[in-house]
Amino acid sequence: MSYVRPPGLPIVDAMTPAVLVLTGPVTRDEAAGLCDAVRARLEDTGAGVVVCDVGGLGPPGLGIVDLLARLQLTARRAGGSIRLRDPDPALHALLDLVGLRFETEGQPEQREPALSVEEAVEPGDPAV
Repeated sequence: MSYVRPPGLPIVDAMTPAVLVLTGPVTRDEAAGLCDAVRARLEDTGAGVVVCDVGGLGPPGLGIVDLLARLQLTARRAGGSIRLRDPDPALHALLDLVGLRFETEGQPEQREPALSVEEAVEPGDPAV
């Protein structure tokens, strides 16, 4: 889980989020180190987002929910957030069940309208 960003253009570096690959199972003791890693990546990149690749975490459970909640809290306290990459559909459902919302790569943010949505127009409606 080591990561070293090669020197580059500061503006591009600030726009490119760091990636943290999570492999499971993760113990409570390892969670503190992962929180430190999220904090360090936010400080190093200045991007404001750390992408957490959760595809290798294994079957979802409350331990994973706890880990992700801790990572998000750490990121928020550092002025950023985390984004999930490759979440299992069961993990997504479990997070919804417990009321935790995470931005996921490849999905529009909640405040953005979905693409390809068209409103129906009735005959006789005035032009806007």
